[in-house]
Amino acid sequence: MTAVTKSRRQVRLSRKLGLALTPKAVKHFEKRPYPPGEHGRARRRTESDYAVRLREKQRLRAQYALREKQLVKVYETARKHPGLTGEVMVEDLETRLDALVLRAGFGRTMLQARQAVTHRHILVDGKIVDRPSFRVKPGQTIQVKPKSQTTTPFQVAAAGAHRDVLPAVPGYLEVSLEKLSATLTRAPKRAEVPVTCEVQLVVEFYAR
Repeated sequence: MTAVTKSRRQVRLSRKLGLALTPKAVKHFEKRPYPPGEHGRARRRTESDYAVRLREKQRLRAQYALREKQLVKVYETARKHPGLTGEVMVEDLETRLDALVLRAGFGRTMLQARQAVTHRHILVDGKIVDRPSFRVKPGQTIQVKPKSQTTTPFQVAAAGAHRDVLPAVPGYLEVSLEKLSATLTRAPKRAEVPVTCEVQLVVEFYAR
């Protein structure tokens, strides 16, 4: 699949879910603030409870670019932990290495952040980690490896070029953008995670 095709799919998915998944999708939303397809402009019929819960689940999946099997696994793990299952899910997902690479501003989109990880550009406490699903623990530092820092994409990131399209750096992350380094200072809390989703509806979808 080409980069252009991926980009178009992300824009279409963004319009379907009602939230911008990429900077390019933001521009398309401004032009076409309605779902894709021939009936996109028409007023939506009253949605069933199932449809509402399904959409919230798809929103959460899309924002972390996960496969269904991955999200189910996160849900199954979260419901065994104390606390509200939906909040536990998001707090767990937010410690994924690819998510923190994005939050730190080392990439412009989740897919770009994931590519940085899989292409072995990212260090955790000085060691290369190429698994996007790797869970970063409080106190651990992620950094673009020195050799990769000299490449154009990361030079652009270090200059702060992605900050205009990304949410503010959350309180659980301490970032030194010019050094392309970030430390997870503590566990994330759902209220401060920049994800648009009614997590209780996701839990209800899986618990049905």
